[in-house]
Amino acid sequence: MSEPFKFFAPIKVRFNETDLQGHVNFGQYLFYFDVGATDYMEAIGYDYDRMLAEGVDLLYAEAHCNYKSPVKWPEVLNVHTRIGHLGRRSIRYEFDIRAANDGRQVATGHIVAIAAERGTWEECEVPDGLRRAVAEYEGSEVKSGT
Repeated sequence: MSEPFKFFAPIKVRFNETDLQGHVNFGQYLFYFDVGATDYMEAIGYDYDRMLAEGVDLLYAEAHCNYKSPVKWPEVLNVHTRIGHLGRRSIRYEFDIRAANDGRQVATGHIVAIAAERGTWEECEVPDGLRRAVAEYEGSEVKSGT
C-alpha cells in the first residue's frame, strides 16, 4: 500500500472457498472485491439502494487481481477499498487485501465500473450525490477526469 486506505471490510474465509490445494481459489478474490466495493459505498453514505433510487446502476467493465500470498480457511481478511479514480461516467475501485492476523498482503487489484441508466443500460454521468459522498470521505485524494 503506497497510500493508506481509509476503509476495510473484514471477511472470514469459508471452507467452500478453498480448492484441493487447501487455499482460497483464485476466482474468490473477485467476490471479495465486490464485498469491499459494496461495503465501501455503504460506509460513505451512498449505498446501492440510494443509487438505484436515483435511476443509476453500475456495470462492472474490467477487473484485475494480483495474487501475493496464499490464504487458507479459516483466516480473516481485511479488504481495504477506495475509489482511486472518479471519471465522468466511470469509477475505479482499488483494493488491497491483507491478512488480519499478520498484515501480510494477500492480493491487490481494481474494478472499473461504468455508470448506466437503469432499464436502458445506456452510459450516464456518475451521480453528483456519489461524487459528494466520495469527496467528503476521501477528501482531495481521488483523481477525477473522463
